[in-house]
Amino acid sequence: MRSMEVRVVKEADRGRFNAHIAQLGGDLLQSFEWGEIKGQTGWEPIRLMVCDGDQVRAGVSILQRKLPLLSSPIFYAPRGPVMDFTDAPALECLLDGIAKLARARGAVMLKIDPPVPKLHQDVVKILGSRGFRHVDKGLAFDGIQPRFVMQLDLSPSEEELLAGMKGKTRYNIRYAERKGVRIKENCTRKDLAVFYQILLETAARDNFTVRSYSYFELLWDHLVPKGMGRLFMASYQGEYLAGAFLFRLGPIAWYVYGASSNRHRNLMPNYLLQWAMIKWAKRQGCRIYDFRGVSGDLDPDHPLYGLYRFKTGFGASLVEYLGEYDLPYRPALYGLWRRSEPWHKSILKWKDNLSSFLKRGD
Repeated sequence: MRSMEVRVVKEADRGRFNAHIAQLGGDLLQSFEWGEIKGQTGWEPIRLMVCDGDQVRAGVSILQRKLPLLSSPIFYAPRGPVMDFTDAPALECLLDGIAKLARARGAVMLKIDPPVPKLHQDVVKILGSRGFRHVDKGLAFDGIQPRFVMQLDLSPSEEELLAGMKGKTRYNIRYAERKGVRIKENCTRKDLAVFYQILLETAARDNFTVRSYSYFELLWDHLVPKGMGRLFMASYQGEYLAGAFLFRLGPIAWYVYGASSNRHRNLMPNYLLQWAMIKWAKRQGCRIYDFRGVSGDLDPDHPLYGLYRFKTGFGASLVEYLGEYDLPYRPALYGLWRRSEPWHKSILKWKDNLSSFLKRGD
């Protein structure tokens, strides 16, 4: 009689592990490659899968990092685990395996934020029965991953997708085309440097921080050659005006990083850029185009409402996920972590920035 078991995922299991993630519509952040990327930015990837004979019933990519003030590690599964949470035997097997690993490594907790819509209250009850605690991070972007995302169903034809957009969005797409904005879909690594400079320009204008160029090189090297990442650039008369990075795994494409120059913004290059990426994702057989996060506060006077307005203009719908859930393994240390979380985040961010600075050599 076959019995389920938890296996540590090795290099030889890469294809099987990724196939499970893709088949269940899991996030690229749970892919083998994402663990490799984070492994070079201060985290240690740990990948596990629950096998029932030849069948994979559950998979998870966990990132481990030591907390500087507690000298103990935390486990974080970004957008994981990937499984049917109502599969009680598989869930029990997976959590038992993670708990055993946590005891061996002295982990304080496991944090998860699976891409499960909030309407699935059965999953909320299941997580609660297993000891998980919901961590409320508010309506904006205080969580590690966005709780509110905008998704576009790609099953309609291109003509139907255009018809489903708001009139102003359609107008801006056609206006950009008419004025001579062009989209480059087959960008090279040389284009990445130009994109990064535009991203810095965007960050200065909109007052947000960006990761080092070396991080984007990691994204390129681990994802683009495998078809899991792609850079799109918009130009006008030979000058790049905007760019965006797209992730792709199985049936889903994610718009992740976008940048636009201060020049010729009146030409609406971002609209044509999004439409090109949507069409590309559809041609690849994707079922969902994910615009990523927006604020859950939909008051038109909210400072982040513009993100929602832009993304909903393309016909995307708002999806609210369950949010973050913590499973404490060491309750006393977990309590200290919760009270000192802002300090830990500040220290880890400082260490990451220092590491990026040293890698650039400037």
